[in-house]
Amino acid sequence: MKRSQILTIKESIIATLMVILIGASAAVAAQDRTLEIDDMRLEVGIDAPVLSPDGSQAIITTRTPNYEDNRFDQTLVVVDVASGEQRDLTPHRPKVGQPRWSPIGARIAFLDSGDDEDKGKQVFVLHMGGGEARQVTEAEEGVSTFAWSADGEQILYTSKDSSTEIEGEERHNKSFEVGDSSYLTQSAPRSDHLWRIGANGGESEQLTRGTESVGDLVVSPDGMTVAFAASPGPHSADGNRTTVRAIDLETGETRDLVDSPSVEPADFSPDGHHIAIWRSRGAEPYFNPGGIFLSPIAGGETIDVTAEIDRNLGDMAWLPDGKSMLVSGTDLTARAYWVQPLDGAPQRLDLGNIHPGSPVVSPDGTVVFVGREDQRASELYTMTVGQWKPRRLTSFNDALAEMHLGAVETVTWDGPDGFRQNGVLLYPPDYIEGQKYPLVLNIHGGPMGASTESFSTFNQIMAARGWLVFSPNYRGSSTQGKVFQSAVINDAGEGPGRDVMSGIEVLKNRGIVDESRVAVSGWSYGGYMTAWLTGNYDGWAVAVAGAAVTDWFDWYNMADMNTWAGYGLGGSPWLNDNAMNYWKQSPMAYAHQIRTPTLILSNTGDERVTISQSYKLYHALKDNNVKVKFIAYPVPGHFPADPVHRRDITRRWVEWIDDHFETTAAAMSE
Repeated sequence: MKRSQILTIKESIIATLMVILIGASAAVAAQDRTLEIDDMRLEVGIDAPVLSPDGSQAIITTRTPNYEDNRFDQTLVVVDVASGEQRDLTPHRPKVGQPRWSPIGARIAFLDSGDDEDKGKQVFVLHMGGGEARQVTEAEEGVSTFAWSADGEQILYTSKDSSTEIEGEERHNKSFEVGDSSYLTQSAPRSDHLWRIGANGGESEQLTRGTESVGDLVVSPDGMTVAFAASPGPHSADGNRTTVRAIDLETGETRDLVDSPSVEPADFSPDGHHIAIWRSRGAEPYFNPGGIFLSPIAGGETIDVTAEIDRNLGDMAWLPDGKSMLVSGTDLTARAYWVQPLDGAPQRLDLGNIHPGSPVVSPDGTVVFVGREDQRASELYTMTVGQWKPRRLTSFNDALAEMHLGAVETVTWDGPDGFRQNGVLLYPPDYIEGQKYPLVLNIHGGPMGASTESFSTFNQIMAARGWLVFSPNYRGSSTQGKVFQSAVINDAGEGPGRDVMSGIEVLKNRGIVDESRVAVSGWSYGGYMTAWLTGNYDGWAVAVAGAAVTDWFDWYNMADMNTWAGYGLGGSPWLNDNAMNYWKQSPMAYAHQIRTPTLILSNTGDERVTISQSYKLYHALKDNNVKVKFIAYPVPGHFPADPVHRRDITRRWVEWIDDHFETTAAAMSE
């Protein structure tokens, strides 16, 4: 071998070693660094996957923050299940979503903005062998959701009724009749209807009409029937009273499959003889856990096949044998899967430290899902039916996982009223046993939300400040069954408040809490709990109330879900003497007792929790000479959809707490 060749080889080896050393140094540096607010830009969101019919490839939708254009850029990524190799399918379509494989897997369809963005999202079809995606639909009001026909020759989709064009002087008349929709409604709501079109485009055919509004839909295995969620009307609160209807694609005839209120179609059984549906296990939807029920297509009794799982269940997928299903739900402080036979006892799967989302199962037994771990944000995982040993396929969030993160622990205790309580405690990354630390409560919303051990960028950012972060599961949480979840009915604040305070007492008894620096915070119902706790208990150094429910009258009369509040508060406030019941469960009734410095955050376009409630809290605190700051975001939605305002909320939230903790510490040292 020539000397020059030897030198070249040596140089190559040295260069390789340098790369390894630099990479190792970078990894060590990352492990030494804790999360900062600007690290929010590192998190990649991943939506629920779809599997090719043969189970060999999964498509996920990734979501990356784009601060320059203030949006989340979305891309469809196809992942090889065997190797994990990836390929971007739509690198130049930042608004893409809802991918669907064709029945034989040669094509995919998805939603994206069409040639005329004013018409909203349209269905596009892309051949997996290559080429450009082709726009199939030209729906005047855009496409809400869609599905392939069983033979792959048609696309079934939902779209709103077109607005009526009015000529002459009446074109200036914008009046409309009000119903059970939010106070921000600017025109008469219009129903969604079912349409179909050829997979290569052409003329669309409308399949449903009338005031009834079509929601999620599933297609039967033989392709003859479409089942869909049907709301009695187009108003937002009508969604609380959905039924499941079916339409025969040959005759156009529709009929009820399940007429109980508040039900959603999940999927047809593989043999097409039954349909699985989601339904609340109680008269008050969502205040009771939901289960997976099975209804015969030909008519007959609907049964709760998951009756032995006393948890709030979400999505399901049929297993290849057609005699069992994989169901997901929250179990205490974990997200979990159960294998549920149609005629046997459920089996809870041990997935280790992984908290799974919605499952997807192919006929060959391949399972994929998006999951989170306590030290890792969302990734794609796979496993095989019967083996149930998950394997991670992607590494989108390595940058966060390599940071110096705080440890996560589930705390359990005997709470009030005989409940065995639980919550999640996040320690500061540099926690030292024997020391006391400031405590920040980040209370989940809902109230039937859940705090789990899965990774939270926001909580890790707060823990990196040297704080304990505690997220208790109060009564109403969808974490431990019907009795616990429904206990919040007509006990919106008092019982949950005792639950939270009992959890704080457990932490204080451990000797790890600096009792002079305890903060309470939360968004939505977490904001409700913040206002309730500061109005009914002392000992808070600072509070953050985000999109807080403070007045149940405003919710019932003005929010998008409006009348749903009545299920949890004894019905309408305007019947009998129920108004006093609403008032005594509203934080505003106790706002004059608040003495805690409070930051209020809210979107002006929030239809779920109207900003009027934040204005009321603001004036109550200001008029009582309590330190208060109210920040409004002129954007729609219950939480900002853009990265810039999300980052601003995090910054203001954390800095408000930090500033008041420092003030308290300084005062204590004098």
